[in-house]
This record gives sequence, structure tokens and C-alpha cells, in this order.
Amino acid sequence: MTEAAIPVLTIDGPSGSGKGTISRAVARHLGWHYLDSGALYRAVGVAAGWAGIDLDDAGALVRCAFDTGIGFRDDDDGEPRVLVNGHDATDELRTETAGAAASAIAAIPEVRAALKDRQRAFRRAPGLVADGRDMGTVIFPDAETKVFLTASAEERAERRYKQLRDKGVSVTLAGLLREILARDARDASRAVAPLRPADEAVRIDTTGQGIDDVVARVLALVPGRAA
Repeated sequence: MTEAAIPVLTIDGPSGSGKGTISRAVARHLGWHYLDSGALYRAVGVAAGWAGIDLDDAGALVRCAFDTGIGFRDDDDGEPRVLVNGHDATDELRTETAGAAASAIAAIPEVRAALKDRQRAFRRAPGLVADGRDMGTVIFPDAETKVFLTASAEERAERRYKQLRDKGVSVTLAGLLREILARDARDASRAVAPLRPADEAVRIDTTGQGIDDVVARVLALVPGRAA
């Protein structure tokens, strides 16, 4: 099977829209590979932090993007783990600090270019489910199926609040809402690969929707593979 013939399903959307949860479930159902593109940017952000690189130093961040070793594996429970330069950095990647760093460095065109080939390398038979913000518009513009997930900012903040509270992290709902709104504005207004749905993407609002219902709606869009 040629690379162009390998099917790709892209699932884009803002932070907290359910991309990761839905994408992983869909990939498991289809038996396809899975790409968490946001983890790549978070990994570079974490590596930059370890190296003491200033987030305003674009040149150093580009070098970091090229040099950082990033790997993925599943733990004994089947949960994804992310290795950064050989170290399991999964928990650190999930912090608000890592998310803010990822959003900042993602606005640097050269960093995005440095990570483009890494992301495209995930396209392997029998297929790929790619989750991110520009999967359908930039990384896999030829994807046969494109989805754009949305949800109200209030619900997205509530979801994140529950996740962090369950982990014992002290945060406020109001603070998370401000961060989400700020990140939405930053991601949508950046000059390169701004957050927006592909013209042919199917938009699904996950506000108030159960995971199983959304997964079924996405699977029904994949040619010949309805749930």
C-alpha cells in the first residue's frame, strides 16, 4: 500500500473539546495507528524547560524541536505514555504549564516546520487517526475523513477542572476558563496554521454529549466502517 493510499482520519479542535479521548477510542475501534500531535509540541516545551530555554528564543526552540527525542508506548493498562529524551514525561506533559508552552512554541513557523515530517511519519497501514489543531488543514490535507470537534468554553473548562481535581491539582474553574479563552484566541490568530476547521470537515459539538455517542458519530463518517 502506497503512503497516499493509507487512509487518514483527522480530528481537530480546541483544547478540551474531547479530541484525545475520542481519537484514541476511534483508533482502537478501527485498529488504526494514533497520533497525538499536541504531545509533540508539549514534549518540545518540556524539553526546552529542562534545558532552560527561554520561550522567546525562537532559534533555540527550533534547535530543540529538531534535537528532542520523542517516543510513545502504552503502559500495562494500555494507557499511552510519552518519552522525552528517554524519560517518561507523560505526567509533566499534562500540566497547564506544558500546555501553555506548547501553545507558545506552536506559533513559531520554524518549529511547526521542524515537526511536520515527524507527524506525517505516523501515517502507516492500515490507517491513522490524527488529533490536533491543523491535522486536516496542514499536515494531512488529503485525509479522506475530517472532523472538527467543538464544545463551549465553559464545558471545556469544567472538564479540565474535573481532570485536575481528580489528580489532586489545585486550580480554580474561573482561572481555567480564562486560560482556555486566551489559548483559543492565541491558536486562532497565529499567522501559521491557525486553528480552524478544514472546509470539508464535519463539525461536531460535544457539549453535553457522551463519549460513546460522539465516537459512534465519528465512526459513521469513515467510509465502509460505520459503527
